[in-house]
Amino acid sequence: MRQGRTARRPQAGQGRKPRFRKPRFREPMVMISERPPEIEDRAVPGHWEGDLITGSRNKSAIGTLVERTTRFTILPHLPDGHDAEHARQAIIDKMQHLPKLLRNSLTWDQGAELALRKRIGASLDMAVHFRDPHPPRQRGTNENTNGLLRQYFPKGTDPSVYPEDHLDAVAEELNDRPRKTLGFMKPSEKIIELLDAA
Repeated sequence: MRQGRTARRPQAGQGRKPRFRKPRFREPMVMISERPPEIEDRAVPGHWEGDLITGSRNKSAIGTLVERTTRFTILPHLPDGHDAEHARQAIIDKMQHLPKLLRNSLTWDQGAELALRKRIGASLDMAVHFRDPHPPRQRGTNENTNGLLRQYFPKGTDPSVYPEDHLDAVAEELNDRPRKTLGFMKPSEKIIELLDAA
């Protein structure tokens, strides 16, 4: 029997039960892996990626919606907060007037602002998918657009100070910017081309 030595203390984490992360939503999420294959190759229009651009300490936000085929951008206005109810209403307000051709699906991250996703999907007749927790590349179109939007809304900006008409003007400016990925067409031109061909 050893003498003169103190007993070893268990290292942090030893002897503890493994922690299981609670799912963010009570109802199961439809994950990005379950999206139809035509969404991935951008062959069919009407599939959108969404996100929030948040201000200091996440107290305020602007919604971002980007159509995958055309890169057409819409900016939902969230002046009173970005909880689930405000996000639901802002997304519906901006998308309900789009032709059905342009309302097929929405992919978002697992933010609590999409807790009312079923009501969003039912109101717009759209499927709602969620990306995996960490890889932003699963919403690459939206991430790239958010980078462009930071030219207008730098980090630390309070998005709530911008009126809706200002957001609409920023979106219009982005949609009138030629994109190399579109063969130097503008998103506004590309979306009209798709609608005319329908």
